[in-house]
Amino acid sequence: MATPTGVPVPGPEAAVSRTLLLGWVLVQMAGASGTTGVVVAYNLTWKSMNFKTILEWEPKPINHVYTVQISQRLGDWKSKCFSTTATECDVTDEIVKDVKQPYSARVLSRPANASSFAGEPMFANSREFTPYLETQLGQPVIESFEHVGTKLNVTVQDARTLVRRNGTFLSLRDVFGNDLSYTLYYWKASSTGKKMAKTDTNEFFIDVDKGENYCFNVQAAIPSRRVNQKSPESLIECTGQEKGVAREMFFIIGAVVFVVIILIILILAFSVYKCKKARARRNGKENFPLNIS
Repeated sequence: MATPTGVPVPGPEAAVSRTLLLGWVLVQMAGASGTTGVVVAYNLTWKSMNFKTILEWEPKPINHVYTVQISQRLGDWKSKCFSTTATECDVTDEIVKDVKQPYSARVLSRPANASSFAGEPMFANSREFTPYLETQLGQPVIESFEHVGTKLNVTVQDARTLVRRNGTFLSLRDVFGNDLSYTLYYWKASSTGKKMAKTDTNEFFIDVDKGENYCFNVQAAIPSRRVNQKSPESLIECTGQEKGVAREMFFIIGAVVFVVIILIILILAFSVYKCKKARARRNGKENFPLNIS
């Protein structure tokens, strides 16, 4: 006799699994119902120059707001830029506390009407960022230069940062020490052939040809880095410029003095004219004959 066939009856284990799956789906639907219109941030990007550090992300919010949290590795999360509609947050005051530590950030998304939202916010994580190794070097500035005979002396301004020690803002040199170097590019004003010199300080002392004008600029670098090794080059300066400025100032001062002299002469001439006219009226009255009735 053939054994009857039919739909197999699920065992108790299968029934429990289906019940758990249905419960998980209902929980997810309940959580999602409070986040309608909320978009998770993406494209989180660190922007940092001389330790001034901004975290940027996308997209622009419509029905939601963002809050940023930042933490050192294995540290506690600290909230910044609470419930903002911006897509950037300045986190400089946190990262300058220890610029050699790696930092992580996350951007939380909540509905704009957060008072009616009780669920966990959605969020996106940034990559780790180590300020000492990654902050970009700003464009250096040539503080002063002097060209005397065959010597060219160039001093680079020691830029200030927002890193503090004992309440004092530190310079780039204070923070990086000998890791920071400068390169001087210089050439004769009458040619385009460049030469190069390097220093681990902020000063250059270069031998040049006597009687020649030179142009030059500088670039900061941290050779030990893997990324962001070099800064933009500074503006170009030339040794002949100070003479041109002196000549321009001479002509400007001369023109001002000339105008002042002309004004004085005109004022004196007008005063003499008035005096003569007044004297002539007095003399006319004295010589006028008296009427005898």
